[in-house]
Amino acid sequence: MAVKRRPTGTHHGDLRNALEQAALALVGERGPHGFTLAEACRRAGVSVSAPYKHFADREALLASLALQGYQEQRRRYRIALAAHADPVEQLAAFATAYVRFAAEERALFDITFLAGIDKSRHPELARAGSGLHEDLMPVTGRLAPDQDSAFELLVQVAAAAHGLALFQQQDMLPGTWNSRDRVEAQAARTARALAARHTRGRERTGRRSAP
Repeated sequence: MAVKRRPTGTHHGDLRNALEQAALALVGERGPHGFTLAEACRRAGVSVSAPYKHFADREALLASLALQGYQEQRRRYRIALAAHADPVEQLAAFATAYVRFAAEERALFDITFLAGIDKSRHPELARAGSGLHEDLMPVTGRLAPDQDSAFELLVQVAAAAHGLALFQQQDMLPGTWNSRDRVEAQAARTARALAARHTRGRERTGRRSAP
């Protein structure tokens, strides 16, 4: 529903949220590079000077939404991890949740990963992104023979899930293979296969070190 424009200078009760929702809608329609701050103002029904009370520029507005994207992802991933005790199934659930988030929250996903936000200007995004490392390293550490291998497994699973999410979004998989259910299942299978490979590496390391 369109928001009625308020007269210039009139207080907007929730200006920050109105601008964020307007930007999110525009990203959903045009992608993270397809709108201006002035367009977000018009969509929110506020004057073009209004954003500067909360956001220094367009990138700052997108950075605020990207932070929300990271927070929502982490919330979902923690729920996925908590649903399983076995670390292999935890990684499979994480990969599934990754693909699902990309499909269900397309605009937030695009802002978080495709907007080209300069993280040196927005260090809060780098800190938020490190949450994935903090949540998954204890899981991959139960499977891999050492910390370097655990980090490698984390990167491989996350990269595979990210790539599959993009494939599904961009219709790069043929026919029914591009359905969300099948892509989620593929992400889970890939995570299990990667975990199995690292588990075998841990077992080999254990045999070599045994007396």
